[in-house]
Amino acid sequence: MGATITAGSPGDLRTRMLVRQLDRLEYGRVVLKLPNASQAVFEGPYEGPAAEVHLHNAHLLDRLTKSGALGLAESYMAGEWDSPDPATALRLFLLNYDAVAPRLTHHKWVFRVLTKLRHRLRENNRRGAKRNIAYHYDLGNSFYALWLDTTWTYSSAIFARADQSLAEAQGAKYQRLLDRLDVKPGDHILEIGCGWGGFARHAATHADVSVTGITLSEEQLRFARSMAAEAGLADRVHFELRDYRDVRQQYDHVVSIEMYEAVGEAYWPDYFGAIQACLKPGGRAAIQAITIDESRYAAYRQDVDFIQRYIFPGGMLASPTVFGQQAGAAGLAERERAFFGSHYARTLARWDARVVAQQAPIVAERGERFYRMWRYYLAYCEAGFAGGNIDLMQIVLERPVG
Repeated sequence: MGATITAGSPGDLRTRMLVRQLDRLEYGRVVLKLPNASQAVFEGPYEGPAAEVHLHNAHLLDRLTKSGALGLAESYMAGEWDSPDPATALRLFLLNYDAVAPRLTHHKWVFRVLTKLRHRLRENNRRGAKRNIAYHYDLGNSFYALWLDTTWTYSSAIFARADQSLAEAQGAKYQRLLDRLDVKPGDHILEIGCGWGGFARHAATHADVSVTGITLSEEQLRFARSMAAEAGLADRVHFELRDYRDVRQQYDHVVSIEMYEAVGEAYWPDYFGAIQACLKPGGRAAIQAITIDESRYAAYRQDVDFIQRYIFPGGMLASPTVFGQQAGAAGLAERERAFFGSHYARTLARWDARVVAQQAPIVAERGERFYRMWRYYLAYCEAGFAGGNIDLMQIVLERPVG
């Protein structure tokens, strides 16, 4: 399909096999710099991203054969390949996966079974949910301080303009969610998965409301309480270490920002049921959620991807349709939805630039493999949002009266 231009010999047998498979490229263009300093250029017949990849050794082919797309991630983490722009390289790979990868990954079924079993052992029951949340969010506030903006927000911003600061765009996201609730003076909002308390501080500052935020992360809890007290909001903002399934009080409204993704498919009924139970009749829930493309959902839920294996154990994305069905089954009525995937791609690019700027302290504290894992994670997500495989949804649900 694609034309290959090679300067010099491709090298050993495994490298030559990889070159032959890349000659099937359908979308975009990739310059592959090979371990022996030679170079191969592949260009598909259809328009797509232009990427550059530096292959440091031939182990990438072994990993692809064993574990498919997950092997691509593990190869990057091991320093076996690199790119000046990993997000673009991954977007190109995702676009061409069906054309290039199947012949490389036809023996990976054993790996898939074992990986799926490991994922199921990390389910989000009450004990497992706390462990899984700690795995990610209790990495330490000192790490997140290196690259989050001053609002301490670890979810997508909503940008009004390209040059808007990340902190301003995060505030705009919070305000959009708050506006969806149609709050009245004195309302009490429950935030399920409150992070470091950014939304709660914004809501208490910009509206006459009080907020109770719940989290399973002890690191986040301590920080959120401290920041609320420092801002003089301790009388209007309250944080608890609590599982969403253990909330018994009813609230005027509920907010949940990129929390359901960590719940796990088996517990979606519990999550939406808890929202319904926590809402007073007529109350609204404003939810920001990552969704997966409808056409990819069935295959995705049968596999375990890089995010589930290394970043959010026990996590799972729903398609917009499945998300709506789960909410409806819990007795919640949908009032509106909007999508902001391009805003998340921009947010991730901003985070990546900050992580790169802090490479030295991150590597010194956590090692080169962790640094590369985190960059791959940000690039992987950016590629997904930019390519439309995943999207960002803000949805408003309401508990009907009567």
